[in-house]
Amino acid sequence: MAKYRMVRTEFWKNPIVSEEMTPEDKYFYLYLLTNPQTTQIGIYRITKKQMAFDLGYSIESVASLMERFTRQHKLIRYNPQTRELAIKNWGKDNLHKGGKPVMDCILSELKEVEDHSLIQYVSESIDKRDISSLYESFYQQKEMNQEDQDESDTDFTESEKFDDPFSRRNPIGGQKEKQKENEKEKQQKTLYTDIENLLHTNQSQEDVKEIIEFWDTNGFGLANINAKEQLLAWLEDSRFLQPKAVILKAMNIACANNKRRLNYIVGILRNWENESLLTVEEIDSFHEGQKSLTKKLPTTESFPSGRAIPGEFKLDLTAGEES
Repeated sequence: MAKYRMVRTEFWKNPIVSEEMTPEDKYFYLYLLTNPQTTQIGIYRITKKQMAFDLGYSIESVASLMERFTRQHKLIRYNPQTRELAIKNWGKDNLHKGGKPVMDCILSELKEVEDHSLIQYVSESIDKRDISSLYESFYQQKEMNQEDQDESDTDFTESEKFDDPFSRRNPIGGQKEKQKENEKEKQQKTLYTDIENLLHTNQSQEDVKEIIEFWDTNGFGLANINAKEQLLAWLEDSRFLQPKAVILKAMNIACANNKRRLNYIVGILRNWENESLLTVEEIDSFHEGQKSLTKKLPTTESFPSGRAIPGEFKLDLTAGEES
């Protein structure tokens, strides 16, 4: 699947960009927003050496730019231990639409982040509530784990902390630790249940099920999970007023033409969007009108090429010959 990043025209209207940044700053900021290491969540792992190589700068120049963006512009944070970089306004500029494919992608990428404080940093600029809740659930989980660790540390007395490392813990302390581990597991299960519920808040499960069943039973490819996710994104990220019905109609057309491919279906959907045909009724009416127009067009008669021979002309093959 092709990977791309979108930079909105509002980028150039940002006062920080237009008034405070040098040309070099603008170039560096565009690189941070669009380089191949970027992710859907606005947090990604990258080294200064890699940035220097991509930009054609020295590592010292990259370090200076990152210092300026961290302290002066306050647009990024960087963890030198984990090599993770977070972009402050990523959520405001990029995370406007949800849907299961998008939420699944965000969930999988959040699981890879080591520094959870960066998740909190990016979440502060996310306007869409279900996405910001997904971010919050991750750094709140980190806080709960830290609290459990702190409480576990208080179970040791000063003498126990410096006691013989081979000495056994008393059974009461072991029971407390086991209880806390069980509680922690319950909290984590509850947390991940909440996360999974967030993935299904924006679209009907019946709509998803119907589209997937049509895909699987009509030869589009059972194992093509990526294509299914891209198609399901049209349920949430399209202008159609009847997204499920319109998607199924496009799939029926693909079957009728023996073009069981995602790009063929997407091409149909994009054409309908471009024509502002947002319901099945509008689509049917449009195509009926096209058929009627084709029938009314005058037919053009074909004439043989070359010079026409008069009908009354008779060819005499003996003309001009002496008898």
